[in-house]
Amino acid sequence: MINNFIYPLIILLLFLVMIFFIKKVLQLIKNKMILKRLSKSGIRDVDRMDGHQFEVYLKALLREIGYRSEVTTGSHDFGADLIMKRDGKKVVIQAKRYGYKNKVSLGAVQEVYAAKPYYGANECWVFTNSYFTKSANKLANACDVKLYDRFKLIEFINQINPSIQPKDITYTIEPEPRKCPACSSKLVRRTSKVGNHFMGCTNYPKCTYTEPIAQ
Repeated sequence: MINNFIYPLIILLLFLVMIFFIKKVLQLIKNKMILKRLSKSGIRDVDRMDGHQFEVYLKALLREIGYRSEVTTGSHDFGADLIMKRDGKKVVIQAKRYGYKNKVSLGAVQEVYAAKPYYGANECWVFTNSYFTKSANKLANACDVKLYDRFKLIEFINQINPSIQPKDITYTIEPEPRKCPACSSKLVRRTSKVGNHFMGCTNYPKCTYTEPIAQ
């Protein structure tokens, strides 16, 4: 009688242990695939860009799939960082390069949506290396604004498999000129003795202000 009870219990325990290990193996495979996609996309180098470099990179990505830039003076004043055309269709784009812990608010959606009729565009998109707030996603769905968050950007890069890599941008395109918050001199990109990139004041050594490029 006891054996009749113990044997099924042992079989059940073995089955549960097997299920546990199968789940662990599948999770490891999934994690490995995620890391591979991250590495292939170069998203860590995108995180090291400033806003200007991110715009240059997005423009290069879109050129790989046939989009061409439409030069419009003062586009930033009317809610569009990039204006791209392909097959007679025009797209206005907002580019938000953030520290990936900071989310893009609905303001970006409102701005690019307003830019759509101003530039006579067919579509409006927002790209970020970060994520969007719930309100931004909700408004985008209502206004037909296409959002590319961190995951979709990685997928987009990997699908294109571009010839230009994010690190090519970070190492060749100078960050947008900015003033040192400590002394108002110009901030420039510098490289430390160990090869790390950072923004440093041109008034060094009188001013020793620095800030990291990666966030």
